[in-house]
Amino acid sequence: MSQVELKMPKMGESVAEATITKWLKKEGDSVEQDEPILEIATDKVDSEVPSTAAGILVKQLYNEGDVVAVGKSIAIIGDSASSAAPIPSAPKAEEVKIAPAPVLSTQPAAAASMGVSSSKFYSPLVKNIAQQENVSSAELDAITGTGAEGRVTKKDILQFIENRKSGNGQIAKTTSAESVPSATIQQTKAPAAIPMTDGDVEIIEMDRMRKLIADHMVMSKHTSPHVTSFVEADVTNMVLWRNKVKNDFEKREKEKITFTPLFIEAIVRAIKDFPMINCSLDGTKILLKKNINIGMATALPSGNLIVPVIKNADRMNLVGLTKSVDDLSGRARKNKLSPDEIAGGTFTLTNVGTFGNVMGTPIINQPQVAILAVGAIRKKPAVIETEFGDTIGIRQMMFLSLSYDHRIVDGSLGGSFLRKVADYLEQFDINRNLL
Repeated sequence: MSQVELKMPKMGESVAEATITKWLKKEGDSVEQDEPILEIATDKVDSEVPSTAAGILVKQLYNEGDVVAVGKSIAIIGDSASSAAPIPSAPKAEEVKIAPAPVLSTQPAAAASMGVSSSKFYSPLVKNIAQQENVSSAELDAITGTGAEGRVTKKDILQFIENRKSGNGQIAKTTSAESVPSATIQQTKAPAAIPMTDGDVEIIEMDRMRKLIADHMVMSKHTSPHVTSFVEADVTNMVLWRNKVKNDFEKREKEKITFTPLFIEAIVRAIKDFPMINCSLDGTKILLKKNINIGMATALPSGNLIVPVIKNADRMNLVGLTKSVDDLSGRARKNKLSPDEIAGGTFTLTNVGTFGNVMGTPIINQPQVAILAVGAIRKKPAVIETEFGDTIGIRQMMFLSLSYDHRIVDGSLGGSFLRKVADYLEQFDINRNLL
């Protein structure tokens, strides 16, 4: 058997790297095909990586806690004979020599744009920070990273920017943008921040997933200029219909029907009317998605958030949507989702009404261009138009809010799409059957 390289799997369009949280197999252990070898984590999901072949785990190329780019080899699988052969391996984190990050001149000659190609890998977060702070490619390439394989981390680039702003230890001016000084300076540690507390404060360190979510949210706000539009919808007919059928539905399908599949159904219909809301942006290129894959934000028992994706939601009837919603949300809360089940979303729904909120302004789930929030359904007095004139009645009302990327979605498109979703909910057929 020839040796097989196990690579870090791709886990979505916006996921460029993952953290190895735990090795389930040691070097020398036998593994079966599709048997989990290690656990990884991203800002979206914790998952297991299965072996692509049966044999022996010959070499672990990274340690627990290392951050590895998608597509990189993370382990070698072979047979007992091949395990004795020397294996070219990537350096583990402790083998990487850490040097102080150089601080470069801020002269115009070094202000080359981030569009200059680079052989180094940088995470989307690092790239976005570099763009925001006008860090040139030459400057970025010259920073000595403290991450795995010398990768530049968020901490490294923020330290560089801080040093540049303060002027500490600047080196001589460069003669050109391509001329990157090799000299380094002695880096002095900034004094640790002293918390301003009165002693009655409990300091809680973010868990790994919360840190990743925080970075992802900051990246999204840096990437997309957010605009939010609001509408209020009369969903009385939808509420009455669900109350009427929910018991029979549960007996027949062994599933509870919630409002979520009804919301998704309306969203899918509106996307077909306004397909430009179902896209992403790559520089100046608009990527119009043919598949309608709806992500649904799901709160976890830990307080963190995950977004499982219903693939090809436009091809499902209401029963199919209900089963998918119940299945994915249930397994999400038990941390049983695979990487593929949180990847590939084209539009996201979040239900802030679950927590009793009447409306919200959600942050776009990159690289999508829009996200819809639905608020709590509340009974309110409302004007009812009839053929005999207007009257006042008690109606089930709900706010909907759409946050969208103003680089590509203008108010006309965003507002019209949102209004169309509300129209479909208001026009709900109270006499429809379950199929």
